[in-house]
Amino acid sequence: MRRTERYKVHHKANSLWQMYSTVSFFKIVKNFIVIQVARYTPFLRMKNWLYRHLLRMKVGERTSFALMAMPDSMFPEKIKVGDNSIIGYNTTILAHEYLITEYRLGEVHIGNEVMIGANSTILPGVHIGDGAIVSAATLVHKDVPAGAFAGGNPMRIIYTKEEMESRQSPDGHEGRKS
Repeated sequence: MRRTERYKVHHKANSLWQMYSTVSFFKIVKNFIVIQVARYTPFLRMKNWLYRHLLRMKVGERTSFALMAMPDSMFPEKIKVGDNSIIGYNTTILAHEYLITEYRLGEVHIGNEVMIGANSTILPGVHIGDGAIVSAATLVHKDVPAGAFAGGNPMRIIYTKEEMESRQSPDGHEGRKS
């Protein structure tokens, strides 16, 4: 189960109709403009500065957000990305979900030296451990352990940290039998 806080809505309309009672309209507009500028800029330092200072995201040193990466526009302050990580092209990182009868909020933690492949979606409340690799086009709906290789839709762990280390053994056999 993901780490999310659930908030029931008590009206006939779905929770998205009530989003401005959960987050300020002006905050969403500001965040949207900042995110759109950052999505298209080729300057990694500028992107990280915009995310850190204008969106209050926690972004580590030497972290790279590829072109078109899309952090959460409503609650970007709930996103933390460690040092020297790569967030691939057109990846979406969500910290909220608006459903029919409730909405959910959850912090997203992406560790150090993590590689997120292009066109992936990370759902609220997910933690991705240090050194993990997430393949392209993956729906990350649960935690990814440190050092693991995960992918698919639905996401599954393809290799654990130990299996990844044995595949990259120094004897050059890449895990093959002799």
